[in-house]
Amino acid sequence: MERYASRFLYEERADIHGCCIKILTDVKYVKERWEESFYPMSAHIRSHGRLIVVEEPGKQMKAMYDPSTKTLFLVNFDYYGWVKSLALSLAGDILEDQHGINSVHGACVDIDGRGACLIAPSGTGKTTHTYGLLRLKGVRVVSDDWFFVRLMGDDAVAFSSEKNFYIQADIADHWGEYGDLVRNAEFDSRGRAVVNVRWVVGKEKILPMTTLRKAIVLKRDLGDDSVVRKMDPSEAAEYLSSSSFANPHLLVKDARKTSMRNHFFKDLFRKLDVHLVNTRLPVNDTSRIIKEQILGI
Repeated sequence: MERYASRFLYEERADIHGCCIKILTDVKYVKERWEESFYPMSAHIRSHGRLIVVEEPGKQMKAMYDPSTKTLFLVNFDYYGWVKSLALSLAGDILEDQHGINSVHGACVDIDGRGACLIAPSGTGKTTHTYGLLRLKGVRVVSDDWFFVRLMGDDAVAFSSEKNFYIQADIADHWGEYGDLVRNAEFDSRGRAVVNVRWVVGKEKILPMTTLRKAIVLKRDLGDDSVVRKMDPSEAAEYLSSSSFANPHLLVKDARKTSMRNHFFKDLFRKLDVHLVNTRLPVNDTSRIIKEQILGI
C-alpha cells in the first residue's frame, strides 16, 4: 500500500449487504462504474474490506489478496466486470466467515412471492434467461448475477447484492423490450454496461429479497440430448462443487472454505425444488421450458 501513498486515488465506500467495502483507485472509469453499481456506505463507517485498483504501465494484469487484512490489489484490470465481481467475492468472504451468510454466483427472481434462482457457470445463459423472465407478469428480479443467502429454519432467504445491473449489449437481440435501455447505455469494450433496469421495467419489478422455493442449475452441453430433469439435493451440490460452485471469482479456495460451501449448498438444496437445464436449444425454446415446465407460468 505504501507504494501508492503518493498517488491521487479516488476513494468510495459501498454497502454490500451491510458490509462496508472500500475502493481506492486511480482509474476514473472504475470509480464512476462503482458508484453506479453499488449503494453508498457512509464515510464514517470503517471498512470491512478494501480494493486497491491501479494502473501500472508496462506490467501484466494481476490480482493479489491478503485474507488477514481483507485487502485485494488489482493491477491493470481493464475490465470493470472483474472489479465488480471481485468486490462481491470480497464481501462474500467476510460474510460467510463472520456472519453465516453465503453468496451465490447466480440470478434470482420472485414469482408472485415465491423465489427462484438460476445458478450456472458464466456463459450458460443465466442472465439472458433472467431478463426473459422479467418481461412476464408477476415476475420481479432480486439479482441478475450475484445474491446472498441466509438459511433461516426451513427457509432460504435471498438478498440482492447491487443497486444496478451489469447487462450485455446483446440482451435486446433476444428480448426487444430492452432496446431503449441498450441504445442509451454506455458500453465498455467487452459489450457490458451498468444500467438502471427500472427505467424499462419500473421500480415495482425490483425487489431487495425473496424466499427461495426453486433452484435451476444451468449447463451447456451440446453432446447431451437431455434438456431438463429434476436433481436430488446431493447430486445438485456435487455438481456445483465439481464446477468450483459456478463461481470463477472466489478469492479463497482452501479446504476449510470448500467444506463450508459444500455444506451450505447441501443445506440450501434440501430446502428447494431443483432442476437441471441444458441450454443447448435456442434461447426462446429454453426460456419457454423454464417458464412452463419448471416455474408453471
